[in-house]
Amino acid sequence: MPQANKIKVKTPIVEMDGDEMTRIMWKMVKEKLLLPYLDMPLVYYDLQVKHRDETDDQVTVEAAKAILRYGVGVKCATITPNKERVAEYHLKKAWRSPNATIRGILDGTVFRKPIMVKNIRPLVSSWKRPIVIGRHAYGDIYNNTEYRVDTPGKAELVFTLPSGKELFRQTIREFDKTGVVQCVFNEEESIRNFAKSCFTFAFDEKIDLWFSAKDTISKTYDGLFRDIFAEEYERNWKEKFQAVGITYTYNLIDDAVARIIKSEGGILWALQNYDGDVMSDMVASASGGLAMMTSVLVSPDGCYEFEAAHGTVQKHYYKHLAGEETSTNSMALIFAWSGCLRKRGELDQTPEVCHFASTLEAAALETVESGIMTGDLIAVADHHPENRKVSTEAFIDAVALNLKKRL
Repeated sequence: MPQANKIKVKTPIVEMDGDEMTRIMWKMVKEKLLLPYLDMPLVYYDLQVKHRDETDDQVTVEAAKAILRYGVGVKCATITPNKERVAEYHLKKAWRSPNATIRGILDGTVFRKPIMVKNIRPLVSSWKRPIVIGRHAYGDIYNNTEYRVDTPGKAELVFTLPSGKELFRQTIREFDKTGVVQCVFNEEESIRNFAKSCFTFAFDEKIDLWFSAKDTISKTYDGLFRDIFAEEYERNWKEKFQAVGITYTYNLIDDAVARIIKSEGGILWALQNYDGDVMSDMVASASGGLAMMTSVLVSPDGCYEFEAAHGTVQKHYYKHLAGEETSTNSMALIFAWSGCLRKRGELDQTPEVCHFASTLEAAALETVESGIMTGDLIAVADHHPENRKVSTEAFIDAVALNLKKRL
């Protein structure tokens, strides 16, 4: 398409490239589905693990700050290195998760929603509509302090004022043998931002909101979450929710797990950081896998970072390097770009960009529903004689053909 006829994206998008097989697909999606149709200014950051290592991970910090400047970013999957990865890539150290760094700087809430197609039925037969997971992306075990106890001794929780005066001291455990200690934290402002984000999302989507924790056990920590959600609802959302026919409910997390299995879906389930991490994977697995799960991080001041919910697909990358054909699902990656473009269009008030995003999603859904799928989807889709497993690139090519027909 000539440059003059391309759809103009007004404001730059922060693009964060990633690692391994998703980096390969990222380039294909841009070249085959986006750049032929969009005049799109990109502010590019390379978050490949070797480049993060070379910059002492400052590139991740700069990418997060760029999202705060421009308002919208899109991120490819990245490696969070363990000691094996440190050795494989000859890194200086096991750098922290890029997602955790970005979440900490944006102080946002992660919303994950499954991509539902007609020929892939959720493994939970009662689910008819998507279950969105709202994950508080701050604190908890992701920012913990922990200690491996290898000698008898006493572990204490101590709180000291800036003046140096000790305000609180309590024994956690007196160890007569070895063990382990962990301390987690959260901040009231972050919890309030989490609650506001969840109520706003549920109201915008016109879906019921659940929040779940374990305040019967964690009376202070989880109790603060419970009380803040209740206060936010009563003060700012009760009348609005009632006016559009949606509800807010607090459930103990074990009760909510039992209820969610029997529900029809169509809700936003708000959860603390660890619980949201686990339950989003459960919902994804039951809905076709992580490659069929969208993810967006929303900051309190209205910045958005879109990404696929899955990892870098390491095994497929090794096959790719060996010259073998892969069949890797790019749906969530495509929807990361479409979600990013739709939000950019909404903020810029450019409906043609929003329309392109919706058309791209429709083309991707049409591809899967016509029976053209990657190997992971063939395994969970309804059996049909027209189902056909295709390679990574052939799937993206099929989406490109459907997209061209629709534009």
